[in-house]
Amino acid sequence: MCTERYDGENPYSEADHLRQLAERILRVQKWLQERNRLGHPLRAFHAKIRLGVENAVLRFNGDLPANLTVGFARPGAEYRGVIVRLSNASGSIQPDAKRDMRGIAIRVKVSSGEFHDFLMTNGPVSHAKNGTEFIAFAEALAGSRLKLPFRLLFNLGPYTAIRMFRNVLRYACARIESLAEETYWSRGPLKWGPDRCGRVRFVPATSTKPNQPPSKDHIDYLRLDIADRLRGGPVEFDLLFQPFFDKEKTPIEDASKLWRDDVSAPIKIGRLIIPQQDLDVAEARAVEERVDRMVFNPWHTTDDFRPLGHINRARKVVYAASASYRLGYRFLTEEPVHNRVFGPLFRAGFRLLNVFVPWHRLGPKLGSMNLLGLRYVLRRENLIDTEEREAPPVVVPVPVQIPEEVLAGRTEDGRFNDLSVPRMGAEPNPRVGEPSPDPDHPPGPGATFGRNAPLDLVRAARRRVGAVAQPNPVEVSERLLARRHFIPAKSLNLLAAAWIQFQVHDWVDHPKTPVANGGSVEVPMPGGTTWQNTLGGPPEDRMRIAPNVPRVTRDPRLAGVPVFENQNNAWWDAGQLYGYSAVDGLRLREPDNRGGLRAELRLVDGLLPASTIFQDPATGQALEDTGFNENWWLGLSIMHTLFAREHNVVVGELRRAHPGWREDHLFRTARLVIAALIAKIHTIEWTPAILATPTIDMSLNGNWSGAPKDWLSQLGVWLVDAHALKGITETLPDHHAAPYSLTEEFVTVYRLHPLIPDDYLLTDFRTGRPQAIDLLTPDGGRVKTATADFWQLQGFNTRSAMKQIGLANAVYSFATAHPGAITLHNYPNHLRRLVRRNGERIDLSVVDLVRERDRGIPRYNEFRRMVHKPRVRSFHEITSVPGWAEEMNAVYGGDVDNIDTMVGLLAENPPTGFGFSDTAFRIFILMASRRLQSDRFLTVDFRPEVYSPLGLDWVRRTGMKDVIERHCPELSAHMPRNASAFAPWRPAGLG
Repeated sequence: MCTERYDGENPYSEADHLRQLAERILRVQKWLQERNRLGHPLRAFHAKIRLGVENAVLRFNGDLPANLTVGFARPGAEYRGVIVRLSNASGSIQPDAKRDMRGIAIRVKVSSGEFHDFLMTNGPVSHAKNGTEFIAFAEALAGSRLKLPFRLLFNLGPYTAIRMFRNVLRYACARIESLAEETYWSRGPLKWGPDRCGRVRFVPATSTKPNQPPSKDHIDYLRLDIADRLRGGPVEFDLLFQPFFDKEKTPIEDASKLWRDDVSAPIKIGRLIIPQQDLDVAEARAVEERVDRMVFNPWHTTDDFRPLGHINRARKVVYAASASYRLGYRFLTEEPVHNRVFGPLFRAGFRLLNVFVPWHRLGPKLGSMNLLGLRYVLRRENLIDTEEREAPPVVVPVPVQIPEEVLAGRTEDGRFNDLSVPRMGAEPNPRVGEPSPDPDHPPGPGATFGRNAPLDLVRAARRRVGAVAQPNPVEVSERLLARRHFIPAKSLNLLAAAWIQFQVHDWVDHPKTPVANGGSVEVPMPGGTTWQNTLGGPPEDRMRIAPNVPRVTRDPRLAGVPVFENQNNAWWDAGQLYGYSAVDGLRLREPDNRGGLRAELRLVDGLLPASTIFQDPATGQALEDTGFNENWWLGLSIMHTLFAREHNVVVGELRRAHPGWREDHLFRTARLVIAALIAKIHTIEWTPAILATPTIDMSLNGNWSGAPKDWLSQLGVWLVDAHALKGITETLPDHHAAPYSLTEEFVTVYRLHPLIPDDYLLTDFRTGRPQAIDLLTPDGGRVKTATADFWQLQGFNTRSAMKQIGLANAVYSFATAHPGAITLHNYPNHLRRLVRRNGERIDLSVVDLVRERDRGIPRYNEFRRMVHKPRVRSFHEITSVPGWAEEMNAVYGGDVDNIDTMVGLLAENPPTGFGFSDTAFRIFILMASRRLQSDRFLTVDFRPEVYSPLGLDWVRRTGMKDVIERHCPELSAHMPRNASAFAPWRPAGLG
């Protein structure tokens, strides 16, 4: 039987190893690139093309046996337009006379959706038994030839090294006569229908002899020979199939063992014909270049012809990675030698120092280097992939050409940010609740939320507490979270609270099942209390919470780990403003007078238009129309309006600079500019405002612009992390230890609801006095007042409030008010009795606690340990606020290990100047950089050719103050002089 045997416990275990082989092949290509002194990477193998044609013919025999008649292999079937590439096997460009093997790659097109790739070499066996040996040999070969034997002996042992050398020396001929006279064997077997498998080979059949045989000393004699032969007539090969006999004499997993013809006789089943042609004309040279850029992989086939064996399973991921690197779709950033030497010493030194002095009590320069070391450790140990690995591997279609507009612009759903893995970070299609996929892109799963917590910690958290274990989340909310009186964060203004919700809406959205659909998470109400789960519904003895919808996975690595899809794409692409599908784009963009779309976003009198989708049937009021308008309130309306206006200004400037650009091109470029501007504002303005210390200011400005230019900082960063000398925007994309995603722990630390006040004073920027407007009351009436509660400024009430007060007064009202401090006893009471648009009534603080437990977030003490902080032994080690330790002790029954992470983060004494805890900040250290570093539009494609010179300059010279001043110039005098736009503004009427 043609049965495969996987390395490790199961196919999933082997898949991890194969991914490591793919990473290693990139290093081989980089070494070869440096050794060949080229400005671009070559193929890891078969780099030097000797023939590339697109007009060959594959013809199956008319008497093809019935047991070999499978799929496209039919008696008498003929396929034209077959692509053939002949090459030398080395990864270096070297003379044809050098000792080497030779290879052939063939692509047969059966239909627009069915292709079959065959990759073969002119040796009946592989030098490598499996993929691991194959990559080890490639690594050894890429270095010094003198060191090759020693590397193989060290890496693979003497027996394997000798066998590999023997095979290579036997078949790597220095001076073969002609590529047309070589036999080419497949590397490993392949299926031939459901019940058969075997190897294939191409054997020389007929070819014209060259008129003038080239000298074998010529650097390109093989190319000259095949060209001369084809000028005189066709070159033909017979296709032979050698069936599997048994696992001993014709092994599936050992590609180095010869399948002897006397054991299993090959059967002639067809012929490959390369027709007569002149390879030296311009058209033929263009074809050859096109063929040379193609990506061949034996897994470009159908299930009937699936490749078998470890070496073939390795080829799938290795060849795909190698091709992506060669095409510039995948990148490799290696740690410099001096960082590998000095980095561990510095990190060990800082770990010892931090036992006595935490990083935030060091000076800015030492503190910044301390954070670089901590970020390095977090990147290595706290990025965990939760995508199900492909196991066993499956066949794949030939990759389609990536559209030009995708190379230089973001997609609505987040695909093609990473061109080597197009669905990395993408949203699902269709999204939950959507009836069908958009016609512009096929259905596909969304990216999952990754993890910062090791998976064993997540499993332990789920086993220990379940979703609603003790203490009761309602009791935790009432006794530790509920706002008793408003505690302001006086170093910030309320724009900072609106900003972070504006960002979170771009990043994360868990799929949920409405309570009305059943299956809710039920939390018993304590002490005989009741709760109305729907507006106007009956009192109940339990609170019902809409559950998140988990992803079903068969991957044993993820057993016991709750995995969820991110309904938003995870890239920093301003999706909350632009939407997540082509349908959103049609709705949000300004129509032109010819039935098309302009590049501008649609505004009405400078404000967001009313939504035609989200309307209140009782009052006729509508939400404002934008890319994402859930949990809508006046703060979000301010941010969306400002940046929709900014988009339109950027479009206008681009149109003047590039009058020939199409509207779609203008729109895509403006979106790039706005998304990058938002990322920059968050990195170097909002975060330093909420974490107001010189160390953070230096570190985050360094993230964007590079390390400070003084010699001491430059030397220190060069020793610890040389890549940080430049800003992330000048580096290559790097996902570090796992494919890019946002994480469940990231969602947890961004629960910053205490920032939201319960009541608001609406003021006139001219006088600083209250400005009364008509607001709804809960009983359906109206009242004219300048003092509004949260309910009156949220949901369907938002648009009316914005229209009455105007953007300038709304911005001023927020800029001169404070948000709440991120502490215990400051959770907004309006969010603890929030009514959703569907009528569900929720206590958001309880929902946060339940979701945290349900998603397997480690409890606070384990969370600390996870981010490399010491565990606490008592409640008093967490907080110095009088009475808080005693309150937590009472709620958690004296067990400090039982504290919910959200509660611990809110209670923890923050560093001086910080708006939240150091424990939460450690996730920020990791994920803030990751959102920039993984994104090609914020790294390798952050360049004028993509953004336009005007667009790139716009990002570099614009800040939040500039955005506000451009659209509300009347507010300029009130802005803080030497602080960010998120610091408190000067009220009107002050001298």
